[in-house]
Amino acid sequence: MDVPVANGAPIPTPPPTPTPTPAPALWQARTTQDVPDWLSAGKFPPANLSGLRHGDDLVVGVTKNHNAFALLDTAVVEGRRYGITTDLVVYPVDRMRPVEGSAFAGYRIPEDVDFPFALVRRDGAEAYAERGRKLVKARDVARRSAIRLSGKQRIIDGVLHFQTSDALWLSERYVSRIDGARKMPKWGNDGERWIDVSIAKQVLVAYEGTKAVYATLVSTGEAGLDDPATSKSTVRGIFRIHTKHLTTTMNSTVVGEEFELKDIPYVQYFEDGYALHAAYWHDDFGIPRSHGCINLSPADAKWLFQWTEPQLPRGWHSVRSALSGSVVFVH
Repeated sequence: MDVPVANGAPIPTPPPTPTPTPAPALWQARTTQDVPDWLSAGKFPPANLSGLRHGDDLVVGVTKNHNAFALLDTAVVEGRRYGITTDLVVYPVDRMRPVEGSAFAGYRIPEDVDFPFALVRRDGAEAYAERGRKLVKARDVARRSAIRLSGKQRIIDGVLHFQTSDALWLSERYVSRIDGARKMPKWGNDGERWIDVSIAKQVLVAYEGTKAVYATLVSTGEAGLDDPATSKSTVRGIFRIHTKHLTTTMNSTVVGEEFELKDIPYVQYFEDGYALHAAYWHDDFGIPRSHGCINLSPADAKWLFQWTEPQLPRGWHSVRSALSGSVVFVH
């Protein structure tokens, strides 16, 4: 869809994203008023999947702050609603807060947008028209939109600006300019699938050999370009995806920063504890905020998980390959 701007030329914008149902409403709607048969009449779950139950113990543990669980279903017993987790443990939902994952998804190249283009990282972005030596606001620019660029850029009032295809200007403070790889690496020339991640731009571009096919916003480590050995920043270098999990648990035991997040989906480890994975607990893609991993929206994480090597065999939960995984270039 094209949206007219001040000088009459259109800037392409993505199709509108359907407005998601608020999480509290989903919390109520995805509920059965009946206790599942396998839990009725005082029955225990059919298998001790969690490994927590001993004998006929009813209480198997206590939740902590910053614990997260994926639920299969919920049920109401004596007026109180309970969530049933993937390992068949039951929790009262009045001790939980429902979390709604981001609906954001990236852009196909060149079907949705082609180089050079800009991705809008933050709210408050504006496109400016040039009037003499001054910039005058022409229109607001939606967060996460992809905007065609002319290729020209220059510093205006001390800030780098990029020119759009219809001669408006965008500030680097709000957008990242995306170009194809300036020098194609060997693995690209060899036809491999590979991923390019820019920490400064908070952008990921996926390539099939020498051809870029997908671009999106990410959230890398909150410490930006600091030393990963001493801060929450993302490790930089050339790596290969070696382990993939459809879901897994991530946690931290650092004092004051303890958390345990279960059932994180579409996890792809590329170096020690660093991974590409979906983040269902925030919607800040385009802004650094992780503990060091590369956070993706659920839709983007799923797309990449299905696209990269090694492929997950049908019916499997995890796969490992030390040599043949897709390259991840973080810089």
